[in-house]
Amino acid sequence: MAQRDLVHDVAGAALTWVCDNRSGFVLPADVLEPYTDVNHTLKPLGELAQLCTTVRRRTGPGDRLHTVAASLVRFAWEQTGAGELLLDLLRAEPFATYPFEIYAAFAGDGLRHQGFERLAGTIAATRGWAFTEQHANRRLGLLNSERRIGLPLHTDMEPALRRTWLGGLPEPWTFERASGYALTHAAFHVTDWGTAPHRMPHDVAGYLGSWLPAWIDGCFEGGQWDLGCELLAVGACLPAPPPAALVETWWPVIAAVQDSAGAVPETGPPPQAGEGRDGRAGEAPRTFLNCYHSTLVTAFAAALTLARMDSTARNQDPDNRNQHPDRSPAFDMAGRRDGGAV
Repeated sequence: MAQRDLVHDVAGAALTWVCDNRSGFVLPADVLEPYTDVNHTLKPLGELAQLCTTVRRRTGPGDRLHTVAASLVRFAWEQTGAGELLLDLLRAEPFATYPFEIYAAFAGDGLRHQGFERLAGTIAATRGWAFTEQHANRRLGLLNSERRIGLPLHTDMEPALRRTWLGGLPEPWTFERASGYALTHAAFHVTDWGTAPHRMPHDVAGYLGSWLPAWIDGCFEGGQWDLGCELLAVGACLPAPPPAALVETWWPVIAAVQDSAGAVPETGPPPQAGEGRDGRAGEAPRTFLNCYHSTLVTAFAAALTLARMDSTARNQDPDNRNQHPDRSPAFDMAGRRDGGAV
């Protein structure tokens, strides 16, 4: 319970920071102009929608995390004019993927716009849509967006996954920052952002179960908090819940990195022994742009972790075991499952 309380406190503080800084997600009046940088406008808003949608879906109605996340999703939807802005984007750039991906985040929470979906259905039925050249990871994300919106998938998920870095099960020592972010998003797309862990292929789950601990350790040792938290989220996306050792080892580190306002920086020097959540000497200022994504990812990873911890507790309760069976391959710190080496 102490570990669960810690993870929940970290998530609550992170969402509080996001609420207190929601003005950073407000779209400018010229958001549709071609000179406006979508990386500083629509991208943050889409990330807010996607990650808070998942937090809401993976927490219970009586949980404050659920309430706050739901309010942030509503705020983001209002910023799009209840989807009207996304329809304008789709009309302006019919073969761009980001309007689909942003809209799919809202669709996953039941927020719909009929005009967007009519036009999206027409575009997605063209040969041009099916044969648009994309990086493998982007295609995987687009397929998950089509599934969320309710459109026919233009190709199968399995071959799309196998063309990604993660799907190839590469040598673990080839992991680096770019491949790290590629693998986390491949895992998120396959499992619909952690809400469908059973969709993770058995061999990919075993591979991640073996190597995630080492990769997370390397990220945290190097102060890569944003990527480290994405990897923690991946650990909670696997068919089996993350082991207690993973929670006990790394969530206290994130708690130490998080400041008193709830912000978590993308990168920075690791905390020294005895440091708490207050500001530290020599620490870079925590601005919206260098904190918003890592703070959102912290809340996202925490919500997924809490959901899996609660599921494990139910499965271990004899009164609930038959109602909540979990016979997934084990994910453990030794990199073994089903009693054999991976």
